[in-house]
Amino acid sequence: MLTAPQKTQLKAYIDASSDLTVYPNTIAGNTEIARLLNLDAAPPFIVWKSIVPIGDVGRAFDAAELAGLTAINHTRLQTLAIYLAGGVTPGLASVRAFFDDIFSGAGGTKTRAALLVLWKRAATRGETVFATGTGTEATPGTLVVEGALSVTDVEEARNS
Repeated sequence: MLTAPQKTQLKAYIDASSDLTVYPNTIAGNTEIARLLNLDAAPPFIVWKSIVPIGDVGRAFDAAELAGLTAINHTRLQTLAIYLAGGVTPGLASVRAFFDDIFSGAGGTKTRAALLVLWKRAATRGETVFATGTGTEATPGTLVVEGALSVTDVEEARNS
């Protein structure tokens, strides 16, 4: 559910988008707008994922690099897995720095690269309305509103 300021922001975006304003403010028109907003943004707008399941993180580790970790770094990873069983939040710079530190140096280049890919995704057009940052591969944006916009979101925004 969008906040009142977010509805205003979405309405302004729809009103400024010539490909969206052609649709009437009806259920059919708002359904089509929601569908278009839920497609991937073009050009792509890259964002940090809000959450990544801990199992996906573990599968990104290079086996040889994992085997080469010090005992202290193994303990740090195990502690993280216990306390963050629900998933890792790569949108936080401190979380990304933690993994970069664990897999620092030449013995972690494959894992760091795999995690960097895992941490990011393309945003939908609707998500970009609210996202912050540049949205590039080198400097991903941060999501403020995440997930599909509903027909109700569009209707409420257009009528606000």
